Amino acid sequence: MLFDGALQMIDALRARGHKLAVATGKSRRGLNEALKSVALRDRFDASRTADETFGKPHPRMLLELMEELDVTPERTLMIGDTTHDLQLAQNAGCASVGVSYGAHEPASFDEFKPLHVAHSVADLQAWLLDNA
Repeated sequence: MLFDGALQMIDALRARGHKLAVATGKSRRGLNEALKSVALRDRFDASRTADETFGKPHPRMLLELMEELDVTPERTLMIGDTTHDLQLAQNAGCASVGVSYGAHEPASFDEFKPLHVAHSVADLQAWLLDNA
């Protein structure tokens, strides 16, 4: 199941000491409801929403998260399912990984030069465990 695989991946990354954050175009209320409904609220170290800062692809959202978590752009990886996500990473000086099972067609990711395009949660998890 997609959700179970995502939970396992998130927990594995947290166990390895990675800081995890959410940068979303949702409102704070929308994000809180979404995270609560799938029991993810306590699995992220920070989050930013479009009603709290500049929206994607402006870099402010990601820059604020990096500052809060005390990480540099070189140590930050943006994972996204839209060109806005990958452009956000590029604008903030960060690497990115695209996921093809989301909102935009993966061919549209090419111009943003993601390190990888994952075609499933298992693919994403394998890449992250090998490269993150």
